[in-house]
Amino acid sequence: MAISKLHLLIIVLAPLLGSIIAGLFGRQVGRAGAHGVTIAGVAASCALSIYVLWQLVGQGAAPFNENLYTWFQVGNYEAHVGFMVDKLTAMMMVVVTFVSLLVHIYTIGYMHEDPGYQRFFSYISLFTFSMLMLVMSNNFLQLFFGWEAVGLVSYLLIGFWFKKPTAVFANLKAFLVNRVGDFGFLLGIAGVLLMFGTLDYATVFANALNIQGSTITIFAGHEWSVATLICICLFIGAMGKSAQVPLHVWLPDSMEGPTPISALIHAATMVTAGIFMVARMSPLFEMSETALNFVLFIGATTALFTGLIGIVQNDIKRVVAYSTLSQLGYMTVALGVSAYSAAVYHLMTHAFFKALLFLAAGSVIIGMHHEQDMRKMGGLRKYMPITYWTSLLGTLALVGTPFFSGFYSKDTIIEAAHHAAEGGGWIGQYGYWAVLLGAFVTAFYSFRLLYMTFHGRERFRDVAHDAHGHDDHAHDDHHHGPHEPHESPWVVTVPLILLAIPSVLIGFFTVGPMLFGTDWSGHVEQLPFFLGAIDVAAARDTVAMVKEAVWHGPTAFALHGFVAPAFWLAFAGFALATVMYWWKPELATRARRVFALPVRVLENKYGFDKLWIDGFAGGGLRLGRVSRAVDSNLIDGVAVNGSARLVDFVAGLTRRVQSGFLYHYAFAMILGLIVLLAVLIRTLS
Repeated sequence: MAISKLHLLIIVLAPLLGSIIAGLFGRQVGRAGAHGVTIAGVAASCALSIYVLWQLVGQGAAPFNENLYTWFQVGNYEAHVGFMVDKLTAMMMVVVTFVSLLVHIYTIGYMHEDPGYQRFFSYISLFTFSMLMLVMSNNFLQLFFGWEAVGLVSYLLIGFWFKKPTAVFANLKAFLVNRVGDFGFLLGIAGVLLMFGTLDYATVFANALNIQGSTITIFAGHEWSVATLICICLFIGAMGKSAQVPLHVWLPDSMEGPTPISALIHAATMVTAGIFMVARMSPLFEMSETALNFVLFIGATTALFTGLIGIVQNDIKRVVAYSTLSQLGYMTVALGVSAYSAAVYHLMTHAFFKALLFLAAGSVIIGMHHEQDMRKMGGLRKYMPITYWTSLLGTLALVGTPFFSGFYSKDTIIEAAHHAAEGGGWIGQYGYWAVLLGAFVTAFYSFRLLYMTFHGRERFRDVAHDAHGHDDHAHDDHHHGPHEPHESPWVVTVPLILLAIPSVLIGFFTVGPMLFGTDWSGHVEQLPFFLGAIDVAAARDTVAMVKEAVWHGPTAFALHGFVAPAFWLAFAGFALATVMYWWKPELATRARRVFALPVRVLENKYGFDKLWIDGFAGGGLRLGRVSRAVDSNLIDGVAVNGSARLVDFVAGLTRRVQSGFLYHYAFAMILGLIVLLAVLIRTLS
């Protein structure tokens, strides 16, 4: 059974068509028409993506790799638009379209009062198209098109409320920081073209061994490994898009956009583009151990240290945002230890439970009449039961509770890091301890959020709600005193329930086929590695080591989790959060005073924002002042004003010659003729 080209075209173009109709003809089709056409387009993409995945997995269809048409040709190079759809791509297509579909439905309830309703649906549908172009591409140039397109649309979505100064600042910050990463990404693509003479994936991967051991002389005569240079440049692009330290600073501020954007862009799709890209480029990354160590170090640092920042956040969306940063660090660690399939598996499971947590946070914000400060919540469990129970399920998945989906992917990454550390140096040890301690941190800030929001005293009765810090400035009529919280409408709660189901179950039923090449029970090894194409080039297959050590089926693997160090560290984080934020909340205030210095460091986010904004931007401002001084004194003073004075002086002299009298002109002509004759005679003699 072959994959249909027509199906792939519909998957990509259906969201684009919906976006065009909602964006250009929004007034004509109205609100119902805008959400109807975009939801229909994404639903069609989702259904066909599931069908394509079933063809590849259940029917044994061959991967699709074909060019559709040629953009342009320069010399011997042809730029194509084409699709490469294998199991990795198909899985990404299903995740992107499924989460996007639920976000579209959720948006009906969340944005129903917003005047930019049609524009918002146009943007999120356009984002879905851009993301599909990214994951389905079969060449680097098309990948870069999708890469930049999702960046552009995320800029529009983060700054959707363009009259809100903080939103404008956040989208500009996201755009500029991502440009830093994209510059490195573009250099990496240029390096691929230089070394391979093509940008087509299949040709590049088939010849990856050709660059092993090759060097290039740059930077004052120093020789660099070609593979290392290309891979590090490509990974810098991933650092920007997937928000890795130090290019992570844009993601928390992007919470200024509407909550559906947080779920769509910053949980399941855009921020995972960098993880997908490195996994796709694994044949190149396996050519450089230095590049893999660099990836491992950055991922470990992100996993641990951004999670610590989440401990001191009080904005409900920002806690989930820092959780996203930390989990992206886990995926990056998996990439760094050559556990590519584990990284992508965690990408998939994380997409469901993190989208659930973001949308649940949005439901809380709706129920609290657009209040986001957890210090003004508490006791919401009885008012918002569906939101509470789905949030609890998402939290249990996030912290890696055995039998929940997050456990299978997260524990595999920790086990892979452990096996890599046994044979590695200090970077391997650092990576393992970072993800291990991260289990404690994740459990602590996750249950802190749960307790401060849904348990304890009803603090929302203590203060009047004002407009400061609210998610949607368009609802100021709600901000005149405390309101009774309420459960969100069905268009909000149904997506929560639909996301909660895979957050609980999908790990148990897919871990065997996706990671370990068995059926779901773990006993019959008749299925190929679901993501096996990723690991073909791997010099060290860390997932295979995990399989030999602990894999005896999903049930046994989960039971093994109860005796693993990560579980007990997570349990310690849960216990500490329970004591400090539910049983004896006064301990949290006391701890804040005792640990004032580390709390201040975490609240200042280690100074990264100050570095980027005050440092680079301030440095740019100082450079601008120097430039202005040079411009005023040297350029204007000497070049511009000086030349003007010279011209004025010469003009003053020549003006006397231009008297207007005929005999003056005749005299000048005769004088000129005499000079020319003198020169001619001298030349001839």
